Amino acid sequence: MSTDTTPDTTPDPTATSTDAAGTTQAPREVRLVSRPVGWPEPSDFALADTEPVELADGQVRVRNLVMSVDPYMRGRMSAAKSYAAPYELGEAMTGGAVGEVVESRADAVPVGAHVLHGLGWREEAVVDASAVRVVDTDAAPVSAYLGVLGMTGLTAYAGLTRVAGMKPGDVVFVSGAAGAVGSVVGQVAKALGASRVIGSAGSQEKVDHLVTDLGFDAAFNYKDGKVSDLLREAAPDGIDVYFDNVGGEHLEAAVGSLRLGGRIAVCGMISVYNDTEPAPGPRNLARLIQTRGRIEGFLVGDHGDLADEYAQQAAGWLADGSLTSRETFVDGIDHAVEAFLGVLKGANTGKMLVRL
Repeated sequence: MSTDTTPDTTPDPTATSTDAAGTTQAPREVRLVSRPVGWPEPSDFALADTEPVELADGQVRVRNLVMSVDPYMRGRMSAAKSYAAPYELGEAMTGGAVGEVVESRADAVPVGAHVLHGLGWREEAVVDASAVRVVDTDAAPVSAYLGVLGMTGLTAYAGLTRVAGMKPGDVVFVSGAAGAVGSVVGQVAKALGASRVIGSAGSQEKVDHLVTDLGFDAAFNYKDGKVSDLLREAAPDGIDVYFDNVGGEHLEAAVGSLRLGGRIAVCGMISVYNDTEPAPGPRNLARLIQTRGRIEGFLVGDHGDLADEYAQQAAGWLADGSLTSRETFVDGIDHAVEAFLGVLKGANTGKMLVRL
């Protein structure tokens, strides 16, 4: 794995057509072949060649340049009913990707355009033109449209502003703060006038990154002790907003530190995604009565109407340096599963991406 902020995403015209020996190679995709029980294993996935697909009218062929791997994908590997349909066994998985159009039967999306779409986990995708969004690679690198300028950024903004109702002067705590969403949450909170922003992460290197690079007021390594003790030390007067990416002990600690009228936006609970038995809930929920506190879960898909508003805000913050992003890259479709497993184990700083 490598971490950098300026990936070389110049398309290589031979990237998916020949191997190292110069022989023709079909585009490849990653398929789910068994449903994980507990932690996913590499054997739950298979890398397979694809068959040629002719374009129909209104479709485009996209050579993917970069794809996203995200914690929510773990839920789609289960057959359990959820907000998103499970991945089908024996078929390629899906997820965000940006690529270059190499063949088009849609006038609105010409060859050479760079597009955002939902058919990641493969080197080449055939997509309906109505299901892609053309992106400006002169304005930002392609990877940004999967992160700070894409669903990741909108998730942070919607959860913080609409769900948690953050106000200037609030004390904000975010878990998983060095991850893709968490790192944006902290910076946006500062840009919107939070009086203090606190983050938790899983290593001292990440803690230093939060404070030194991203402008958090305080951060702690949750492995250094009880989260409730570490949070009280960082926020002795309590918190107004908690943005939850982790669940478990972090959620209980946040409930314990809520001030009057505190709000909790639940985005994810990565600490329990691989549990084989139901995790116990916070033991201190009665405190919500005392604080008149509120906990609300959300999905970014319910807040698409904020996309333009966020894009305008983010453009200004990126221009003045209030918002920056770090990305962790893994190279090659054959290492995509490794990248996904790395996300579940906290191996990334910022957005985890696979360059194809």
